Amino acid sequence: RLYDEGDRRIWEEFVDGSVNSALYHRIQWKDVVEKTFGHKTYYILAEDPGGIAGILPLVHLKSICFGSFMVSLPYFNYGGICAETPEAREGLLKAAIGIGTEKKVKHIELRHAIDLDLGLPAKSAKVSMLLALPSSKEALWDSFPSKLRSQLKKPEKEKMEARTGRLDELDGFYRVFSMNMRDLGTPVYSRSFFKNILESFPESTWICTVYMGGEPVASGFLAGFKNTLEIPWASSTRQYNKYSPNMLLYWSALKFAVEKGYSTFDFGRSTPGEGTFKFKEQWGAKPVKLFWHYWVRDGGPVPEINPKNPRYNAVINIWKRLPLSVTKLLGPGIVKNIP
Repeated sequence: RLYDEGDRRIWEEFVDGSVNSALYHRIQWKDVVEKTFGHKTYYILAEDPGGIAGILPLVHLKSICFGSFMVSLPYFNYGGICAETPEAREGLLKAAIGIGTEKKVKHIELRHAIDLDLGLPAKSAKVSMLLALPSSKEALWDSFPSKLRSQLKKPEKEKMEARTGRLDELDGFYRVFSMNMRDLGTPVYSRSFFKNILESFPESTWICTVYMGGEPVASGFLAGFKNTLEIPWASSTRQYNKYSPNMLLYWSALKFAVEKGYSTFDFGRSTPGEGTFKFKEQWGAKPVKLFWHYWVRDGGPVPEINPKNPRYNAVINIWKRLPLSVTKLLGPGIVKNIP
């Protein structure tokens, strides 16, 4: 059945108690997505005589450019079906397909960290990079190879400093993030998106920012769930990259994770062999394969709504040359429909 507001407590209790749940199964993301982007959401519960046996959050995206489709969960690495039994899993998938068919969507994308037996085509080229954390920052430092420790000293020599906060660090984060997204040719989220996340998760979200001469030069958004601290968004300004602010950013975030008692640090999604993968690998992070499953109406090809699709090359190159003020104005209206 579909979720209603009276189900908030039992949804959260299920997420907190399930070994299969991820950060993005938390019900507050429904609030964030609806408030920020205005998308229609379909949160589905599977029940058995013992209570809730599974959940599936779905977001419906519709645009002229990309068509009509559903994702669990757009903008994030995880989501998908979280079920305690095969029967609940099958029921949730059937319900999702029923809603997708009724709404005439082109496809449904389910983002999983495990290869569920769904009988659906899947993409598995992406991985999450996870680092097991020791109990102290000293042990963490000792675990790094000498080359990495040497690199970590560089930003300190440049008198860079890192600060971790919440709303007080939002402006610095968004300044760095919006510049980086423009330089990558990617539309930027609105500032309100991150503000809404911070307000919806007051106990488990933070921003870490590196400053040089009072100027924000690198910044990352941190979100915790159970034993894991994740950094879903991290950026630096290109003109300062030679001073390695990213090294201080990640070292500060890792120390913060240890101090907060997290045992795993999630560096986020990467493609094996690419630059971001190698950057994360040097910290000792290990790849964990992701499985994104697809139901496609009429059995068509698996969709390719991503920056590596050649059909978007021209638009990306134009976007890189636009003034920052223009990309901040136009970006949120475009990126809301890019999952």
